[in-house]
Amino acid sequence: MQIIWHLLSALAGLASLVCWVIVLIEMFRDELWKGLVGLLCGFYMLYYCLFELEHDYKWPLLLGVFGGGAISAGLAAMAR
Repeated sequence: MQIIWHLLSALAGLASLVCWVIVLIEMFRDELWKGLVGLLCGFYMLYYCLFELEHDYKWPLLLGVFGGGAISAGLAAMAR
């Protein structure tokens, strides 16, 4: 059963990573300094996602970036 939890955790982490990269690309397209700050500071990425991101899939991306990481951590903890 632990293998299933680890696989689900890895899948959620991968989904989070993909969403994070999409948001980071949008930040760099907007301005270079926003991309650099977003790369170094997660709080700015949250601010950017909530208030500045203009994307057709804004809310699914936001949930993917932050919710996917939380789900991945929770599933990894369940596997122990």
